[in-house]
Amino acid sequence: MRLSQLIVLGVLLGLGAGWWLRRDAGEPVAVARPADQPAVAAAPPAAAATPHADAPVPTTMPPSSASDAPTGLLLPVQGIQVSQLRDTFTDARSEGRVHDAIDIMADAGTPVLAVADGTVEKLFDSERGGLTIYQFEPSGRWCYYYAHLQRYADGLAEKRVIKRGEVIGYVGSTGNASADAPHLHFEVHVLGPEKQWWKGESINPYPLLQAGR
Repeated sequence: MRLSQLIVLGVLLGLGAGWWLRRDAGEPVAVARPADQPAVAAAPPAAAATPHADAPVPTTMPPSSASDAPTGLLLPVQGIQVSQLRDTFTDARSEGRVHDAIDIMADAGTPVLAVADGTVEKLFDSERGGLTIYQFEPSGRWCYYYAHLQRYADGLAEKRVIKRGEVIGYVGSTGNASADAPHLHFEVHVLGPEKQWWKGESINPYPLLQAGR
């Protein structure tokens, strides 16, 4: 073979080898995943929490009997204005007691008025309350309690029907009240089914007297 032919053959072989190498370098090589490595699936989005079918449904608690309160009560001390009242319902008293009443300060002898129509259920002279009146209103749902009276109105007696605004007694300081601070101790009770004058649930008279002005 001639020298010139050998040179041409060498050039062609060199070009072919270069082309083959470039072809192999340009092709991506697939990498196999190991057989023991499982594919990881994308986790589905968490579902929104839903309440159980047997979950308890909140209920409204029944109102206290104290919410069943009288309306239209007259201020029970003659000449006293609503602006002069002070809420003493939760004030502390001796022996760990709570007042459960309103004290209406007034001069001794000031007329005490029935706050509503009703009946004198009991006239009672107690160590703490002094001369007292327990009045039931006509339906028998509420009791009005007047204490520390100087004296009763003339002719007042148990079971007597009285009218709103009628004079039933006079401000005093009998019982455990101070002689230097005569006042009317006034309570409102929700009566139980037994209708016992000495037993009932006290409710605050202060907002009731304000509303009745």
